[in-house]
Amino acid sequence: MKYGFLGTGKMSKAIIQGMIKGGYDANNILGYNRSDDKINELSNIYKIKKCNSQKELIENSDIIILAVKPNVLEKILSDISKDIAEADKIIVSLAVGKTIEFLKAGLGNDKKIFRVMPNINSITLSSTTGYCNSPNVDANDVLEIESLFSKIGTVEYVPEKLFSIFSAIAGSSPAFSYMYINALATAAVKAGMPKDLAIKIAAGSVMGSANTILKTDDNPYALIDSVCSPGGTTIEGIASLKATSFESKVIEAIDKVLEKDELIRKGK
Repeated sequence: MKYGFLGTGKMSKAIIQGMIKGGYDANNILGYNRSDDKINELSNIYKIKKCNSQKELIENSDIIILAVKPNVLEKILSDISKDIAEADKIIVSLAVGKTIEFLKAGLGNDKKIFRVMPNINSITLSSTTGYCNSPNVDANDVLEIESLFSKIGTVEYVPEKLFSIFSAIAGSSPAFSYMYINALATAAVKAGMPKDLAIKIAAGSVMGSANTILKTDDNPYALIDSVCSPGGTTIEGIASLKATSFESKVIEAIDKVLEKDELIRKGK
């Protein structure tokens, strides 16, 4: 199986890194990018094959990962369609807001298409990745894609009707989590702790809290109650966050992400 990356930016780099660490043969990984710098870097570091054109990459790949931005994908979709017209390829799109129907309209109804959304944490092989697919893929195709993206973290099938929500809470929320961790660290600095130590402690605590939810299956609010002793310190902080509408602001942020996603889907 040959894997071709059309676009070799940060996400492609993270996926390729995971593939190599996961035992994939670099000789079976191809890349093409309009600018040479990014593909040269990946070729030098991971020894993948550099293609000199989009057509060369598509002709020599069994699975084609479209790792370009949504506006770029719109511009090149007709060219991709010509290159894959008679070929039996699996097409994987990483573009935000571009649906299976949009991709089928541009590439052909007979094409095997996956829509996949990794997140930024793929750079540490800890992505939460979601995927959906066109109806004509088979079980082996699904296993191939799940195996590929499991190299950079966890993989979940998400019905496409829920994909925008997935993109919001898994794709955008890491940025919100980074903000929260930085805010915790900033508060610690204000109280007298060095920033580098504060970041390690805050990030470790957030990671541990997430693991506790995943491993205990407890409702987050049950865990909140378990930390808050009557008349204690933690409940004072909880009361302050509630007074400043902390939870409502998080929900509002996700609403804004969903609004933007809808605009992208409409081509605006």
